[in-house]
Amino acid sequence: MGIRLVGTSFRLPPLSGRAALLTGAACSALFLAGCETASGIRPPGRGIAEISDTDPKAASANIESLTEVIRRNPTSAEAYNTRGVAYARIGNFQEAINDFTQAAKIDPNNAAAYTNRALASRQAGQNEAARADFDRAIQANANHAPAYVGRANLLRAQGNLDQARQDLDTAIRLNPENAQAFHSRGLIHQKRGDHARAVTDFDNAIDRDPFAAAPYQARGESLVALGKYDKAIEDFNAALNVDNKSALAWAWLGLAYDKSGNRAKAQETWQRALQLDPQQPIAKQGLRG
Repeated sequence: MGIRLVGTSFRLPPLSGRAALLTGAACSALFLAGCETASGIRPPGRGIAEISDTDPKAASANIESLTEVIRRNPTSAEAYNTRGVAYARIGNFQEAINDFTQAAKIDPNNAAAYTNRALASRQAGQNEAARADFDRAIQANANHAPAYVGRANLLRAQGNLDQARQDLDTAIRLNPENAQAFHSRGLIHQKRGDHARAVTDFDNAIDRDPFAAAPYQARGESLVALGKYDKAIEDFNAALNVDNKSALAWAWLGLAYDKSGNRAKAQETWQRALQLDPQQPIAKQGLRG
């Protein structure tokens, strides 16, 4: 699983590691990403941190250099926020939370620090603390779009779709180029069965970030619901071009093939899904049928 936190303008050595997409099963937090029927999606802009295949030695060296920056700048909220992102990248959420807390103590109006602490708290299973921090971030800066996206995904996970939709509408108004917000709003439409609107939002997410698997996966699922199987097949293949180890994408691709009348291709694809996840329910059901 991965996290995506709000960045800073503090200039520090680059953090190593490739982007890791969130999976629906593993997603317990937004980190500027949406999770439900599809994987997470990368946010545009600066300050992205993810759990990834980071070299432990490189990660340790980065944190050591960031610690030295803090030693030289002990009153810099930016420095603590940046090291918090580095800790979060390697999955050390408690250390990340500690650094974001220090950043907020130094600068009580630091909306990014509150948002990042909320995202790390969600990853640690502390949803009440996360909600409080999203609220604090918005109180500190009512125009801080990432906090609205983060709070919306928490609300969506808790079943509060109406308020989640309101937060995403606000995020999109504040930042019309926010692929995360469109993707997350599309998931709400999808959950409500409004697949036409879902497809429109996924279109917008893909326009803004065409190299993420999540919106292709999600749009493909809505296209299946709309009976547009050929287009759905294209989307699942696009998702697999980004992450060919997604059992969910292989399973849905098989379902789209099956509904389009290509049973042989569907069975082959479901077998691929089960190689990756022997318990994948869509693939198992498809092969039984």
